[in-house]
Amino acid sequence: MTNKVLINGAIAAAITIAAVTSLDVEAKGKKLEKCYGVAKAGQNDCKAGPGTSCAGSSTKDAQKDAWMFVAKGSCEKIVGGSLKPKK
Repeated sequence: MTNKVLINGAIAAAITIAAVTSLDVEAKGKKLEKCYGVAKAGQNDCKAGPGTSCAGSSTKDAQKDAWMFVAKGSCEKIVGGSLKPKK
């Protein structure tokens, strides 16, 4: 039983890492940037700080450590948008 849990955990971690890497590569090709503080609850593109795992894990609207991809150059034009996570 323990081996199955460990194997499933390793597989899940590998899939998560691959997804995040492919998101960043895809974003660079489409001229996107990470914008913090603009995602609706559960609509973030990836990790939203401590206690969260990945996409869709933000717990409130405009969570300051949750990000989503937006068109390059538009983040700071969005109310509450920041290129860096806020505390």
